[in-house]
Amino acid sequence: MRREVLPPDALDTTDRAILNALQEGFPLTPHPFVDAGKPLGLSEGDLIARIQNLREEGAITRFGPFFDAEAMGGAFCLCAMAVPADRFDAVVTLVNAHPEVAHNYERAHRLNMWFVLATDTPDGIERVAQAIETETGLQVLRFPKLKEFFIGFRVKA
Repeated sequence: MRREVLPPDALDTTDRAILNALQEGFPLTPHPFVDAGKPLGLSEGDLIARIQNLREEGAITRFGPFFDAEAMGGAFCLCAMAVPADRFDAVVTLVNAHPEVAHNYERAHRLNMWFVLATDTPDGIERVAQAIETETGLQVLRFPKLKEFFIGFRVKA
């Protein structure tokens, strides 16, 4: 997966429509990709291929369900690290090896690695953050959620 900014023409109208439509929900049916593809004018195979391409191109970092860990007794925490540039790839590999890492993004800032931990228990946040610190030798700053906001991401289709 690439980490560079995509060129403006990387996504066609159909890719943009897919990004917008799939944020509204995904059908829980016997053939969800068939049902999700119909309003987009896409076959099951075409939709799956386009989602795979969006992932490979770096337009999306993942495709899958988003579970509310807190509603199920778990916890979320935004974390940040200051990772030396020459170690970034090695550290991102270590961090992403933890199944509790829900997202991981590089930023042009002293704190250049930002990720979300989602654990099945509140004390899991501390356990995983400490494990990452031990493995990397770097401090994991923890920013627990104080208030939840829902922000949709839409692209011009």
